[in-house]
Amino acid sequence: MMATSDAVRARTVLPVDVARRVMWAFVIANVAVVEGLFLSAGEGKNDVLTVAKWFGLHAALLMMFQLLLVARLPWLDRRIGMDRLTVWHRWIGFTLLWTVLTHATLVVLGYAKLDDASMAKTFAALSGVPASLLGMLAAAVIVVIAAVSTRSVRRRLRYEVWHGLHLLLYVALGLSFVHQLQETTTFTSSAFAEAYWWGLWLFAFGALLVGRLALPLWRNAYHRFRVVAVVPESLNVVSVYVTGRHLDAFPARAGQFCIWRFPGHNSWWTANPFSLSAAPGGQGLRLTAKAVGDTSAGLRNVPVGSRAFVEGPYGAFTSLHRSRPGTLLIAGGVGITPVRAMLEEQTGGDVVVLYRVRSEADAVLLNEVRHLVELRGGRLHLLVGRTGENGVPPLGPSTLHQLVPDLTERDVYVCGPPAMTTAVLAALRELRVPARQVHSERFGMA
Repeated sequence: MMATSDAVRARTVLPVDVARRVMWAFVIANVAVVEGLFLSAGEGKNDVLTVAKWFGLHAALLMMFQLLLVARLPWLDRRIGMDRLTVWHRWIGFTLLWTVLTHATLVVLGYAKLDDASMAKTFAALSGVPASLLGMLAAAVIVVIAAVSTRSVRRRLRYEVWHGLHLLLYVALGLSFVHQLQETTTFTSSAFAEAYWWGLWLFAFGALLVGRLALPLWRNAYHRFRVVAVVPESLNVVSVYVTGRHLDAFPARAGQFCIWRFPGHNSWWTANPFSLSAAPGGQGLRLTAKAVGDTSAGLRNVPVGSRAFVEGPYGAFTSLHRSRPGTLLIAGGVGITPVRAMLEEQTGGDVVVLYRVRSEADAVLLNEVRHLVELRGGRLHLLVGRTGENGVPPLGPSTLHQLVPDLTERDVYVCGPPAMTTAVLAALRELRVPARQVHSERFGMA
């Protein structure tokens, strides 16, 4: 009897819980080490410079966390998801900005106090010191990145422009690394300190190189992805079928997405995240996209036989996180694609699908979804109409409770446009669906 209870208890620990505990343990351990290094060798030439050093050490640590959050490490991404990791990356980025600016201001103030000079004169003098100049340049780059990452500016920039400017972060990291190397009182204050900082920088940069460069290059060289068919699903929706070698070893799950490039058809910088619209079964991959931009609209012109560069798979929007027997899948528009793939993989338990579209003509892959739901003895509700019609939110609390009275006993997966996803998540909170049973993915990049 005890063994059975233990097995049930083990299943209640979700992969996301394990990943969060590992991340918190990593953060706490490194903060403790940095605090210890500061207490043992953090005294500056005066009180102001001592505080400045404290902010500098923590700025370096925040940079390491930033690198690890964008490294797209498979173990972490599958359990937490790129959406949530990107949000954490954003908030840590702004925390890093203020930490760096505080550090720089206190350094100038501290030396001005030490030399009994004005801050302007001290700033000019420090600009001639290599270590200080590198730190100033790194701070300037971080300010630029933060400025273009504010929502008001971000909305006005094309994704490619924003992404290109965001890559300056690596320049800032390089400058910061050399800056810290030259600040011997923090980097080489002891053998342990030197080993710790070298180890942390190498681990962070190594994780980034493996996750963002080495792993995608190796997978594409190994699988040799090729386009085998381009099938229009409607006037503005197209499916692209991709095959390759050894696809049974491609570690994708239904519900995940990849970042797709088609060299020769588009430039290397032109890449988009598209979900797998069919469960990966070792024979091929399929993406289904709606024409909402130049890249997605041009997919119907991708030549059959051309190469595809596939980065991923990414995302935690999978059955790996199921905790209940029953499932509710809620999709809006082209957000049906990962839901359709999950239906193909779905085994066991009752399944309900709510598919929200403006008109039945906009219901992408409707016949496939209907067939898969019927095979599993589930229920499909096609919710047609414009938002605000009849004064009742199409996916508001009352509608959700009416269509799925037992939704608090189900795992709920939500995928669709950001506005729809936000509204549904708010409705689920109002209906008191446990947060650990709610899984969402916003259909967009960054």
